[in-house]
Amino acid sequence: MTTDTAHQPPHFDAAFRERFSDLVRWRRDVRRFRTNPVPQTLIGKLLALASHAPSVGLSQPWRFVLVETPARRAAIAENFARANDAALNGYAGERQACYARLKLEGLKQAPVHLVACADETTPQGHGLGRQTMPETIRYSVVAAIQTLWLAARAEGLGVGWVSILDPDAARATLDLPDGWTFIAYLCLGWPEEEHEDPELERHGWEQRSRETSATPLRR
Repeated sequence: MTTDTAHQPPHFDAAFRERFSDLVRWRRDVRRFRTNPVPQTLIGKLLALASHAPSVGLSQPWRFVLVETPARRAAIAENFARANDAALNGYAGERQACYARLKLEGLKQAPVHLVACADETTPQGHGLGRQTMPETIRYSVVAAIQTLWLAARAEGLGVGWVSILDPDAARATLDLPDGWTFIAYLCLGWPEEEHEDPELERHGWEQRSRETSATPLRR
């Protein structure tokens, strides 16, 4: 016997679609936070929404870690400082000077530090979709991060992805379980300022592509 669980889908009207467009455009990589705390209930709500992201084989491989220990946070900040110095030395001239002026993290101000990992050993999903492209387990976690990012923005929160890190050192600092791959170190909090344009564009690092990035190849 089968049970029909179909429901009438919600209607997303033109006003909603326009507001969703605003949400996508106003999702920013935030580095400047107020130190005001974020309620634990709100963090839980965001993680619950993120867990509705698409995942390969319905594996739901995302694993989140709240980094609350001051010593671990300090070690991550030192990790960033080393990686950032190395990155700075990889540039020269005006590009190096521009890099040095950028604010690339909010580790000291953000009240919430959240790590997203991929459980590479999860039996959920029975390997469906991973036989030929095992990396899709990690792509699924990135989809969850994007879902979290949009959900946070809708609540007035900002998210910053700190990618200038040594991932192996971060793994050791966080003492992650075996089989979990470090994907992202995220800062969450209330933005200190609001901008529709990306900070890297605003400070002269790069200009957003207005044409080619949204133009598909045709085969």
